[in-house]
Amino acid sequence: MPSFNKVILMGNLTRDPQLKHLPNNLVVAEFGLACNRRYRTAAGEDKEEVAFVDCAAFGRQAETIGQYCAKGKPLFVEGRLKYDSWDDKSGNGKRSKLTVTVENFQFIGAKGDTEFPADMFTTSGNGADARRDDRDAADAPGKSADRWNGEPPPDSPRKRKRGTAQQPFGEEKQFEEADIPF
Repeated sequence: MPSFNKVILMGNLTRDPQLKHLPNNLVVAEFGLACNRRYRTAAGEDKEEVAFVDCAAFGRQAETIGQYCAKGKPLFVEGRLKYDSWDDKSGNGKRSKLTVTVENFQFIGAKGDTEFPADMFTTSGNGADARRDDRDAADAPGKSADRWNGEPPPDSPRKRKRGTAQQPFGEEKQFEEADIPF
């Protein structure tokens, strides 16, 4: 039976991205987005509702989001929904949460904005670029390992080892190899 899982959001970060490292040295950035919707009721009253969405980015994207994004900054995100469930530590039953696993993102703002380097706004717009494995990017002739300026951040390795995550976030949240978007 066919299915489709695609999320497109644009909003402001509700908190600074929290960077974590999985046992296989893969970086995870967890952050929240606030997405506003303005509308007019049948009575002509202007209303606004806010959806708060938890997001997780992996690898190079996580490093970039962690470096350049902060609470209140706008961000455009493409990804997929992921459902997590776990047993509550205090014995109050099962807990669950929907998160967006980021597959692609784009900074929002003016090109001359001093918060981001100007060349960061020349992304390819191709989701395959963002999901590409770092090893493929480093080994492919003529292809850049970094989406924006051709050079990886100085503190990040070009190649990553893959492994199985074992209790990276305690009992409340587990990431497995199949959860990583590339």
